[in-house]
Amino acid sequence: MNTSSESQTPSHRPLLEVCDCGADFSRRQFLRNTATVAAGAVLAPALATAAAKKKADSETLVTTFYKSLTEEQRRDAVFPFDHELRSKVDNNWHITPHRMDKLFNADQQAMIREIFLGLHSPEYAEKVVQQVTHDSGKAGFGSSSVALFGTPGTGKFEFVLTGRHCTRRCDGDSVEGAAFGGPIFYGHAAESFNEKPTHPGNVYWFQALRANEVFKSLNGKQREMALLGDARGEKGTATVRLTGKKTGLPGIPLTELAGDQKNLVRKVMADLLAPFRKKDTTEAMKLIEKNGFDNLHMAFYKNEDVGKDGVWDVWQIEGPSMVWFFRGDPHVHVWVNIKDKA
Repeated sequence: MNTSSESQTPSHRPLLEVCDCGADFSRRQFLRNTATVAAGAVLAPALATAAAKKKADSETLVTTFYKSLTEEQRRDAVFPFDHELRSKVDNNWHITPHRMDKLFNADQQAMIREIFLGLHSPEYAEKVVQQVTHDSGKAGFGSSSVALFGTPGTGKFEFVLTGRHCTRRCDGDSVEGAAFGGPIFYGHAAESFNEKPTHPGNVYWFQALRANEVFKSLNGKQREMALLGDARGEKGTATVRLTGKKTGLPGIPLTELAGDQKNLVRKVMADLLAPFRKKDTTEAMKLIEKNGFDNLHMAFYKNEDVGKDGVWDVWQIEGPSMVWFFRGDPHVHVWVNIKDKA
């Protein structure tokens, strides 16, 4: 729309002569109009940025991605919502035999990358993409595979991306009572398959260091309860099978901790969730609190201490309806399953 003074004032008269209410009023009106235009100039970029962020929402992009699929692509990548593959998780697997760089065109691959980025926090998104790219070998991120379950707009729809050291989901809250849309996996082999005790370059090792701060805060009796011998094995989806138990889980129950120790565990939980987007982390903590923070147990495992340095590479937090299992031997594997009920 033309906003020049010619279009706003009759007969090209000077602006201060337009209103019959007096020069002072006209001057005030002029300044008010000028301020409005200036404010609009400032707000426009912010509004554009907000619109771009909304457009880049992973769920929105998943719908766009789904609509872009050809019939052939749908035959290879789309399944019924209740298909058993939707709830599967593993440390190195492909949900379909079709790699994304072979099945999807360049625009679709770019959308997949943006969907994946959007599932992570701004601080960690690019680091996580680099980790997946590094661990996937020569083909990089393009060697991942993607499957879609259900149909957008029906309330039953989920996007799943898998590969080495990666299982991520985007469900738009279609999967009720499950953080992240179901069990996820993340990991990293930074410098080699068998990492050094300090795990140099590992994107996720900071989480183990934070968990070890909890162990350091424990007294002698508490450490005896928390430090165990052998950890659970890795058995695909069964690794994160939920028990529903509030007592008798491995390690020390949080009821045995003092208030400051519990607060430290909460801070560690926040660091575990740090790589992920806010809506998923908020839901995860809500579900954990629903089942009782004091019902959580924390365990450390001495039989898999890389370098025998007393920094526990393998540990877990488990509750009646959640498992967060961190295996740092020989490199980092992390298994996560958080639900409202087992």
